[in-house]
Amino acid sequence: MSERMSIQNVDPDAYRAVLALEKYVNGGTVDESVLLLVKIRASQINRCAWCLDMHLTEARDAGMDQRKLDVLAGWNEAGSLFDDRERAVLAFAEEVTLVSEHGVSDDTWAGVRAHFDEKQTVTLLMAACAINVWNRMNVTAQTVLPPK
Repeated sequence: MSERMSIQNVDPDAYRAVLALEKYVNGGTVDESVLLLVKIRASQINRCAWCLDMHLTEARDAGMDQRKLDVLAGWNEAGSLFDDRERAVLAFAEEVTLVSEHGVSDDTWAGVRAHFDEKQTVTLLMAACAINVWNRMNVTAQTVLPPK
């Protein structure tokens, strides 16, 4: 597979627009580990190797539990490995990513709201939206992985 284009090189303004959304997400009060769960899970669903490579590296560098990262794609089968807060975030990330299938259920919404205030909930929603934009950009443009 070869890269179709570099969006950043072709139109830096398009790239900067998504970076602004990312800056908003990272400037909130939601823990980095929670945001990384959203980014990694959505990227798994969207099969975005570029984002998986980046965010899994960030997660390891941040000291996230390697076992959680190893089984993240099967989080709902992992018993108590993920706490209620993490499970709520992962369900939310999945439903936002797959919104065309069933929307975001009331149960999933209530799960997120049980652990996060309104502003944090907006941040989580915007995090899910942002990573889905990045995934779609990278998968469509067939962005190549950076050298190790």
